Amino acid sequence: MKKFLYLLLIGIVSLSLTACEGNLASSNANDTTNEKTSNYPAKPITFLVPTGAGGGLDTTTRALTKVLTDTKLLSQTTIVENKPGGGQVVGTVEFATKEKGNDYKLLVTSTPFLLNHLKKEGNSPVSYRDITPLAQLVTEHDVLAVSADSKYKDLKALYKDLAADPTRITFAGGSGPGAFDHLNVVFPAMKAGVDPKSIKYVSYDGGGEALTALLGGNADVISSDVTSVYEYLKAGKVRILGVSSPERLPGQFKEIPTYKEQGVDAELTNWRGIFGPANMSDDAKKYWEEQINSLIETNEWKQELEKQGWQDGYLSSTDFVKAMEKEEQMYKELYTELGMAK
Repeated sequence: MKKFLYLLLIGIVSLSLTACEGNLASSNANDTTNEKTSNYPAKPITFLVPTGAGGGLDTTTRALTKVLTDTKLLSQTTIVENKPGGGQVVGTVEFATKEKGNDYKLLVTSTPFLLNHLKKEGNSPVSYRDITPLAQLVTEHDVLAVSADSKYKDLKALYKDLAADPTRITFAGGSGPGAFDHLNVVFPAMKAGVDPKSIKYVSYDGGGEALTALLGGNADVISSDVTSVYEYLKAGKVRILGVSSPERLPGQFKEIPTYKEQGVDAELTNWRGIFGPANMSDDAKKYWEEQINSLIETNEWKQELEKQGWQDGYLSSTDFVKAMEKEEQMYKELYTELGMAK
């Protein structure tokens, strides 16, 4: 009898220890799960736009926040903060230097962010390496266009005259020397064998004024984004000679030939992308990469692209960095040729 009670007691103790170990293991597993669970985002998100309200970058950001909210991909309130100045320099430098580690502030910027760090007059000490690239969102491409009554029907004829006497042809653009509209003039010309330094380029305060100059006979060729010029094409006021895209654009732009089609091996892309701050947490970075990846598949975002005339330029964070590295090298070479590199 005593032996039986002894064995029974041993069994009860053993069973109790096993149960305790099981509960402890379960508790540890739950603790691990809790450690991996993030509550980000737990408060409103601010999107910094380094340009004024109403421009292309601002429009892109407001479309982005609207679709994120409408599709419930983001439940937190969004705030769009405009910080213009210096052709994006003021806003981007402030973001890079003052928002380190702030997961609740993101930057939406574009190709000039890259250019301002490379050119002599760019005055920007920061690059994409100083913040956290999350994704490229959309792309736009520039065109070269002439008035409807111009003698130029294609790029071949234009560059033939330009090579013979660069001073005879005046180009107009809505941004200053070294900016995207100017590069869209000199880069294809250089590829066509024309000295880029000899080209006569007049900058205006925006594409609208440049178009006015073209239509008023004060310029022979305009460099501008395709969506701005396309309305004038439909109205019969201009002729588009070519677009800077790597291949023909879809939809309403499909009849516009590329530079490459016409024997000019040049392409330029004006992208708009989203960045996190320096020292962004892994949780926040992962969250935004996943949300943006979901965003681009929504009908709401696709409708917004079509409405605005933007191209789907989505690139993941890894591919976005690779693309910027490639562009950086191209622009360095171009600025060196122009004598505008740092």
